[in-house]
Amino acid sequence: MPAYAYAVLAVGWLAWVAPFLLAKRNPEAPAQLDRRARWGIALQCIAYALLWQGRFWTASPSKWRFALSVFFQGMSVVLSWTSTWALGRQWRLDAGLSADHELVTAGAYRFVRHPIYCSMLCLLLGTGFMITPWVLFLLSTGVFIAGTEIRVRIEDKLLASRFGERFRKYQQSVPGYVPFVR
Repeated sequence: MPAYAYAVLAVGWLAWVAPFLLAKRNPEAPAQLDRRARWGIALQCIAYALLWQGRFWTASPSKWRFALSVFFQGMSVVLSWTSTWALGRQWRLDAGLSADHELVTAGAYRFVRHPIYCSMLCLLLGTGFMITPWVLFLLSTGVFIAGTEIRVRIEDKLLASRFGERFRKYQQSVPGYVPFVR
């Protein structure tokens, strides 16, 4: 694989993770927490690991795969930065709500309820198109979606318990993590 492809992947991953490392988090323990969502995180991590299991260093990506990779990595970066900015101190790794939690519906949250998961899916697609054989890419995508569905369902349940009808209306009008897919 050519050096420029590795450089694109490295820059994409670093630019994607940066806002999470720089985010100021609420130091208080969450008022509500559902640790079952960690199973979703585990599946998402397995999905990312599957991407790197092929012999990617022996082949160069075709031009169309390279272009899709750059597009999806770019989208992942935009979404990770705008999503963490919109959430502010409410962002956390675990599925939980702070005592003063607010329902965020601005920015990227106008288009999808879980734009961080959308950014993670874009990162997975951007990496997969660049380096992963089709069978592993499809398997990885399936595992990622399973893990994300676990997280989305648990987080939506937490938000519904806190915000009730307001959240249900938002949930009905805005897709989960894939734009235009309800």
